[in-house]
Amino acid sequence: MADEVKIGAYICKGCDLGNRLNADQLEMIATREGRVATAKTHDFLCGSDGVKMIQDDIDSGEANRIVIAACSRRAKTDAFNFTTVPVSRVNLREGVIWVRPETDEAQETTQEMAEDYVRMGCAEIKFMAMPKASEEQGTNRHVMVVGGGITGMTAALEAARAGYQVSIVEKSAALGGSAGQLYKRAPTRAPYADPEDTGVETMIKMLEEDDKVTIYLNSTLSNTDGAPGRFNIDISSGDNTQTVSCGSIIQASGMTEFDANTLTEFSYSEAPDVITQLEMEALAKAANGGAIKRPSDGKEVKNVVFVQCAGQRSDKDGHLSYCSGHCCNTSIKQAMYLKDNAEASRAGSGIDIQTTILFTDLRTPGAGGEDFYRSGQSKGITFRKATVSGVDKNAKVSLKDLILDEDDSIDADLVVLATGMIPNSGRNNERENELNAQKTQFEAENKEVPQEILDEIAIPVESILNLNYKQGSDLPQLVSGFNDSHFICFPYETRRTGIYAAGPTRRPMDTQQAQEDATGATMKAIQSIENAGKGMAAHPRAGDLSYPSFRKEGCTQCKRCMMECPFGAIHSDEKGYPQYNEARCRRCGTCMGACPVRVISFENYSIDSVGQQIKAVDIPDEFDEKPRLLVLACENDAYPALDMAAQNRFEYSAFVRVIPVRCLGSVNTIWITDALNSGYDGVIMMGCKKGDDYQCHFVKGSEMAHVRMSKIADTLQTLNLEEERVAVHEVAITDIHRVPELIDDMAKTIDEIGMSPFKF
Repeated sequence: MADEVKIGAYICKGCDLGNRLNADQLEMIATREGRVATAKTHDFLCGSDGVKMIQDDIDSGEANRIVIAACSRRAKTDAFNFTTVPVSRVNLREGVIWVRPETDEAQETTQEMAEDYVRMGCAEIKFMAMPKASEEQGTNRHVMVVGGGITGMTAALEAARAGYQVSIVEKSAALGGSAGQLYKRAPTRAPYADPEDTGVETMIKMLEEDDKVTIYLNSTLSNTDGAPGRFNIDISSGDNTQTVSCGSIIQASGMTEFDANTLTEFSYSEAPDVITQLEMEALAKAANGGAIKRPSDGKEVKNVVFVQCAGQRSDKDGHLSYCSGHCCNTSIKQAMYLKDNAEASRAGSGIDIQTTILFTDLRTPGAGGEDFYRSGQSKGITFRKATVSGVDKNAKVSLKDLILDEDDSIDADLVVLATGMIPNSGRNNERENELNAQKTQFEAENKEVPQEILDEIAIPVESILNLNYKQGSDLPQLVSGFNDSHFICFPYETRRTGIYAAGPTRRPMDTQQAQEDATGATMKAIQSIENAGKGMAAHPRAGDLSYPSFRKEGCTQCKRCMMECPFGAIHSDEKGYPQYNEARCRRCGTCMGACPVRVISFENYSIDSVGQQIKAVDIPDEFDEKPRLLVLACENDAYPALDMAAQNRFEYSAFVRVIPVRCLGSVNTIWITDALNSGYDGVIMMGCKKGDDYQCHFVKGSEMAHVRMSKIADTLQTLNLEEERVAVHEVAITDIHRVPELIDDMAKTIDEIGMSPFKF
């Protein structure tokens, strides 16, 4: 039969595996217990001869499912890239011999580890199939850019250069954004000594002349629907609305300057000569190389003070807790405007301008940041480490010098406040839902709703994308209001597949960083378009063809999969059953972990493909005094950390059996229950860091797993088992010293509380 399952198991003896393990015994385990059609050993499986041996068996029909018992699944991916058959990787090198001592005493348990992993690989492959693309594919090589500032213009130009059609939507009457308000920008090239032209006018001209670019001014997105490869967007301008189809979206909606009116200690609302950095740019633009004059009386300034971190990097109520990234370089640049203008006019007027930058910490990011700072020093800019307690309405600055440890003051002609940036991120739907839930709770209890809740609800926020998503109208936001993106591992990528955030709406940054950000986001947007056309995942499992399906007859329509999906990839059909949007799906399996009746699966990853691995492990009885510990390790951070621990030859317990999972969010509680019922003595789950500074590659997966496992105590109590037998840990990819300790700590715990009473 063409569809008859024929498993081929191939055991490597290279990398010292043949010396440390009994390969013949492993071959026998695969044949007798794994019931494979063919089992072979090879001295160097990843070499050309070994790869050819496997490929020949595939081509001849001798094997149509492959088990490779060699090194980690993260190693030799090019060599073992068999694209026509399912492949299970059994980790004998990093997972066994590199974490066990090479002693006679350890030989028995080391061999037992290897045998179990072979059993697990043979069990897994029986429940794996080659994924096939669904019928949902759509390829639209058109990129929608939302925002016409320097970030959006850069993204549009880069996409057009790559051959893609681009629409750029700007809500104002002109392109340029905040960068268009600048007189000059901080230098972007060596020797990083002087401010340079912003390049905004040149970019606008290039966009206007490019036949691949369509510009919509005075326009907004009134509705966004669809998925990667097939978004449909309504663009409204006044009373006119037109629908544009595109393949991906880049949100480059920029930032707004922090409201200095809230800084009463600096007299901004009272003193005309106390201004913000953007207002200083307007004065410099008006002067255009001539003398800069103060707003109050039009006189040329002679003494200008720049106050850094005005209302930012502060825990005070209403202030910004973060650094805005550009402000120090901006103050140096603006002080240079004054110094350079004074130098140019000194021969005629003899004017010298005193410029003082007051700071607690000076930050000049970028390749040329230090050179720019040194250039400022050479031009006579005074840098003074000080805290500013206040500015009066006559622009007198009161300060404490932190070097001399004394109070002082400066009578300035002009005071420039570095007030920082607030991202234009759109509506914070998660916060809105939270506030409305709190309001409803107070009302249900017949209690007065706190005024701060009512005040926050009353603040109108304009939607930017107007997404037609169950999860809300805009991209999710981080704690400081920036659009959510995985800033450590996957910048630009948001929880809405095919939609990318770039520039200061994603994190604080200057114009050069914004342009680099735009380029990265454009590359991701293009990747999303191309992968969507092939039915492949965009990220982080780029190229994965698998997508979830479910058994309709077993579905209870509980909608937990819809609620827990971090990416808005599941909604309900007209009968209330889940309906999957393949192009939005990231293939994390969070829906699979959420399903209480276990009817959701992927072709190559399922309840059975993991569950059967758990059951395949040989469980010694209690008299053997060999406990079994199950580790479910996230493939993105925890599993690589285990591999790197092995590369450093960090040893851990021989009683552990590790199964990599796509995300801790995909862990279904049935796996834990089955493991404990089968006689495992302890279960360890290792997932990524959760919370506001999460490192979970699937955003909410680790958090969902922690919520589910917080309820596992009830199950343990039902089974009359100790709570200590199940542990959930947040693990970073750098925790190479910690992961062996977590395993050994569980082994010690089991030694103290005793082995499972379920052993037979």
